[in-house]
Amino acid sequence: MFITLLAVTFLIALAVSFVVARLFKDPVERILERLIADEISVAWERYMRFAIFVVGIALGVRVWELERYITQKPMPSGSHRETAMQPVLELTQERWILEVYRTIIETLQGIAWALLLFFSLLFDRLCLRPCFESKKGDRQ
Repeated sequence: MFITLLAVTFLIALAVSFVVARLFKDPVERILERLIADEISVAWERYMRFAIFVVGIALGVRVWELERYITQKPMPSGSHRETAMQPVLELTQERWILEVYRTIIETLQGIAWALLLFFSLLFDRLCLRPCFESKKGDRQ
């Protein structure tokens, strides 16, 4: 059952990443072509698509959280010598739904942060620097 959950979360993260990469393909291409008027803009666009997939899958699958379904973890204890162990969680229908939802949300959240960073850096390069450079030129 755990292997199935791992495979399903991977496929969902892959599908969500594909949809987001497809939605942002044209904006990323246009911005990079404007910023880098060279053939290298194609390579940067491919890299950005790759980054969307890597971030989306890495943050969407959340292997460290899925370990709860196969391993016991020690419970926090006070001064007891023996450490009590948390039981392994059972994969019920409700937990499946929750894991699918978490996968979609975490994938989108990770990609959103990556795109925010990308577009922030491009905004700085496209808009802010030319404004400051023109003001600097006016002073001289």
